[in-house]
Amino acid sequence: MKNTMSLKVFGALALLGTGLVMTACKSAPELTTANAQALIQAKYDATPAVGVNISVNNDGMVQGATAKYWNRTTIYPNKYWADFTLTPEGKKVVKQAGGGDVIKWRPDSPTDKNYSIVMVTLAANHLKARDIKAIQDAVGGGKTVTYTEGVDLTGVPDPLAAIAHNPGNKLSSTHQADFVLDGAAWKLQSIE
Repeated sequence: MKNTMSLKVFGALALLGTGLVMTACKSAPELTTANAQALIQAKYDATPAVGVNISVNNDGMVQGATAKYWNRTTIYPNKYWADFTLTPEGKKVVKQAGGGDVIKWRPDSPTDKNYSIVMVTLAANHLKARDIKAIQDAVGGGKTVTYTEGVDLTGVPDPLAAIAHNPGNKLSSTHQADFVLDGAAWKLQSIE
């Protein structure tokens, strides 16, 4: 009987100890919007900085000429085709996506509002994560978050930044980030 009583006491102590251990185990840490943003931004900051692609439409061509980034060097007989050459000032802030110093302006007509060329800023920056939306549970215990990915125009001169804000430029987009629990910490798994 004494052995039975001892067995019950040890059993109760073992059960109590297991309960204490389970209570002491921490549940998964909370993934806050600030944590999610920091993890996404760390991913962006770990990639090489790049220039921003800027779509330059007719208004942008005028703005760039006014800012002395390029000069018209040739006008063609149809009066709406032209060649522009990057100036020394222009070469300090922008380059053509396809390379070269001569911008070949070739719209379909004098009223073609859709024609544009792509220039790339020489100021290289990392993408920025902002506007983190509510964090959602994902299948398998992970988390997902929707956020805005934006370009960074730091170091871009005001006239070029103004061209970047013309219609046709996409300076931000919406993405989804997926997170998984890695041990006791959240880890960015992927960005879509």
